[in-house]
Amino acid sequence: MMKLDHTDLKLINLLQNDAKQTNKKLSLNLNLSVTAVYERIKKLERNGIIKQYVALVDKKKVGLGFQVFCHIKLAQHTQKHIQLFENQISKLDEVVECFHVSGEYDYLLKVIVRNMEHFREFMTAKLTSIEHVGSTQSSFTITEVKNNTQVPV
Repeated sequence: MMKLDHTDLKLINLLQNDAKQTNKKLSLNLNLSVTAVYERIKKLERNGIIKQYVALVDKKKVGLGFQVFCHIKLAQHTQKHIQLFENQISKLDEVVECFHVSGEYDYLLKVIVRNMEHFREFMTAKLTSIEHVGSTQSSFTITEVKNNTQVPV
């Protein structure tokens, strides 16, 4: 694991806030040379601390304003069935996040679709057709109170 100093942490926070800012702007904020900023960013990338750069899209503006959290319970918990489920769920575009969790259910999915009809199609044609899905419970979001992509370093 790479040891991060105060400047690395500040750089990470600046990039998490706006990854498109120039190295020159970052250098002014960090009181470093542009070359030093560039080298620090490359080191963070090489060490896998910065995994990728993305554009955050407004779901509603692209017609995908219906967000659902699905709890999934598998009927069987063998390694083979877990791998099968995880492989199949990874292929579903509507599933934007999937977590293997503890508790009453085995998985928590974050699903983004157009509307209730689209969700129904997703459930019947895709999700419940996956082998060994025992039961599901869905919660529909009413209001998004907080959605932060930044890791609190």
